[in-house]
Amino acid sequence: MNPQAVLGYVFLLCFSFVSTAKGPPWPLSFQPGVLYRYRYSLDVRLEHASLPALRGAWLQAEASVQLHRLWRDTGGEELLRVQIHDLKAQHQPEEERSEDGPRGALAEIALSQEEQAELQQPTFISWSNGKVKAFHGHEAESILISNLKRGVVSLLQLQPHAGTAVEEDVSGSCQVTYAVSNHSITKTKDLLSCTNPNSGFTSINKMFGVQWQPTSRSQYMVKDSLLQAVLAEESHMLSPALRSTTSIKISSRQQLQLVSPPMPGPAEVTGQNLKDVLAGTEERHQPLGMASLPFRRVCTHCSSLRAYLKAFDSQRVKIDTSKAATTWQFQRFIQMLRSAKKRDVLQLLKRAPEEMLPFVVEAAVAAQSVASLAALSDFLDFSKEPTSLLEKFLYAAAFSPRPSGELLRLVLDKLDGKQLAPEVHETGIVAVGSLVSKLCQQQLCGLQEVERGVENILVGLRSAEEESQVVVYLLALGNAMLPETIPTLLDFAEEGPVAITAAAVSALRRFPAQHISSEVKQAMRRIFHEKRKSYEKTCRLAAAEVLLDNEPSPMDIINILLAANELETEMATFLLLKIQNSLHADHHPARKIMKDILRDPRINNYHFFSKAGISSSFSGPLTVTQDLLSTFGLDLLFLEGGLLRKSISDFSLLSHGQQLRAAQVTIEAQGMESMMGENTLEGEEEPELMAGMSAIFFDVQLRPIIFFQGYTDLMTKVLLSSGEPTSVVKGNLLLMDHHQVIPLQSGLQVTVKLQGGLGVDISANMDMSIWEQELKTNMNARGSLTIDFQTELDGPFLQATLRSQMEVETSIHFDTILRFSGSPVLMCLQLRKEQVPYREIFTVSKSAGSQSITTRKRRQGSVPGREFALHWANSKVCNILLTAEE
Repeated sequence: MNPQAVLGYVFLLCFSFVSTAKGPPWPLSFQPGVLYRYRYSLDVRLEHASLPALRGAWLQAEASVQLHRLWRDTGGEELLRVQIHDLKAQHQPEEERSEDGPRGALAEIALSQEEQAELQQPTFISWSNGKVKAFHGHEAESILISNLKRGVVSLLQLQPHAGTAVEEDVSGSCQVTYAVSNHSITKTKDLLSCTNPNSGFTSINKMFGVQWQPTSRSQYMVKDSLLQAVLAEESHMLSPALRSTTSIKISSRQQLQLVSPPMPGPAEVTGQNLKDVLAGTEERHQPLGMASLPFRRVCTHCSSLRAYLKAFDSQRVKIDTSKAATTWQFQRFIQMLRSAKKRDVLQLLKRAPEEMLPFVVEAAVAAQSVASLAALSDFLDFSKEPTSLLEKFLYAAAFSPRPSGELLRLVLDKLDGKQLAPEVHETGIVAVGSLVSKLCQQQLCGLQEVERGVENILVGLRSAEEESQVVVYLLALGNAMLPETIPTLLDFAEEGPVAITAAAVSALRRFPAQHISSEVKQAMRRIFHEKRKSYEKTCRLAAAEVLLDNEPSPMDIINILLAANELETEMATFLLLKIQNSLHADHHPARKIMKDILRDPRINNYHFFSKAGISSSFSGPLTVTQDLLSTFGLDLLFLEGGLLRKSISDFSLLSHGQQLRAAQVTIEAQGMESMMGENTLEGEEEPELMAGMSAIFFDVQLRPIIFFQGYTDLMTKVLLSSGEPTSVVKGNLLLMDHHQVIPLQSGLQVTVKLQGGLGVDISANMDMSIWEQELKTNMNARGSLTIDFQTELDGPFLQATLRSQMEVETSIHFDTILRFSGSPVLMCLQLRKEQVPYREIFTVSKSAGSQSITTRKRRQGSVPGREFALHWANSKVCNILLTAEE
């Protein structure tokens, strides 16, 4: 342990044992005509917790702090003059050491004459019985030195009695708790409660944010109403929420110790009030806030957009969204655009070649600066631009990790009153729903743009004439997730035709459990049990899932199980497998209730669970780490004749109590029965021949895609098919966007930055051969993830940056083969993951005085590819079908 720390602890312990007086709280004050001298020391460390061999940054400083009382009013409020003398700072110059090796010698940091002069400029505080009422200093003083003085003055912020209070100091306005024992006062500060207007921003989904675990504890020693010593310690552990192994630790310790005996000092001055006394001091002092002022570091190595444009022709980006190099370039573009002027952004948009333009538009939306949004507003013409580029802009807005009201206004303005292609209009509507939801999650529901967006959706829903239009507006309400729209969704769910009922129930499934009220559950019961009218099987099953996934009552589960006994074979098989799967999912809300019910042998028996259908429901883990559980789920619902009615492939993420649907692709086919010579069930209308796909990507519902509608359309597309897959989503998006300023108790500033980019290319294809009576579906997902996590420490004499960068590329393929030429129908499912390469770079950069040091360490590897064994029966059928193809 550091010798200074040992001496500090010994002093505090000895003092606490020597002082044994007990009684009511004692008053705190400084005597007139006395100069109090304190020895001040500071120790701050910043290091990679996961890589101890790579040296971080270590700063030590010592100084003399002189304090005397300048004035006191009749109410006991004192004006204190505080001045720092003879400050000396040291840092650790060596970058690397062995894990158990000793630390090297500290090197002196040379302070400039300007820094020394500013440090010695006095500050004045209004102080009353331990409470700092006001802080007065020089506005022209450098921010870092001014904050350092705030850190010293904050050590004088205390109270002599136990209790909880809200105090303002260098950390901001924070809740603190005091405990008093003899003449020892312990203050515990809840740093998570601190409010500071300059704290920064973060992604809405906490899964893509930063985990912050801070502690702060100060111990004060008081004797004869005089502050004798202070020891203040704090620590911060910071890491990306998805990767706690890439953590950075910050520890800071301040010590203030009275040097005895006190010396004679300047006499008190006379004055009517505090303002008059301050006016009589040597220099003009302005009232300043106690909270730390934000410091913004100037990036000397960052490229500017203007410089990039000068060399634009030789620096064009090669676009491959599934490659990490493209995703890194995407993040660099965002940084350039955030500091660029409108004219430069507009020039980039105009000069970008056709193949690069979607990339630039996505980066401009992600940057979300005033300049970038203004440039997009001028550049994008919804009456002329290609449909694909407009959809790219709208989806980029929908996926924004922390959208602003200005972004929603831009989207609404571009959609308003224009004759748009149907796919652009539909994409715009679902994008508006996503933006409304994310703004409300930021407590911005009261914005005019949000009200306008909600009104656009509801008015469009009421005026929509075509069924497909109604479906899109309902899906947009699902994206918005506004509780006040639930009655509207229930009306459409119960009264609409098949497609509308399905869309409304799908939208209701997006709401969290607290909004699935008794009214919602009652409506779902009416749909599933067909209390008022008949419903199509997929609608009934979706209603059952709403009940099962949202804190179901035991009676709901029992009634669903009993009803399954009366359902047709495939529906019953699918529903019972859903229930059985929930028993194996630790995170499922109904798991415990279902286990209790299934202990009853009258329900859990062969008669209930022996349905012989081929429909299936499967879910299981893909990746498990200490921070993340990723799961894959597959639902396949077949018709009684063996044709596939609906398939749902689901990839979900669970982390630290947060759940995210990363990707869900639903493929539906209906009306196939008549084409294959089968009859519909009695009482059911013959559905129109149709196949289509819908997808949810990172909790944003995309617009539905129709493969074909009607027999003529099917034949046309079969004959003219190019065999190319349909793109579900392709592009780059900013997944993580976090900027946090943490003022340390010492007055030094820590800035935490996390940026994560995702490049993705998901495509799906359905190939149906009528002649061979075979259906094949393929879903291919290729992507790259890049994460840049850095922590900056800024002080008057040292600047340090710890940075970790990680990249990974992955590819997942999910294929199905269904052969219905014979009986029973044969089905093969294949889920395989290719080899996953990853790379990490750890960097430490330090600058002290005229010295700068940068050190890097790299590690890389790969996770082998594999094919997932879904279940034994599937493997057996795959062996038959794949052998036949060979």
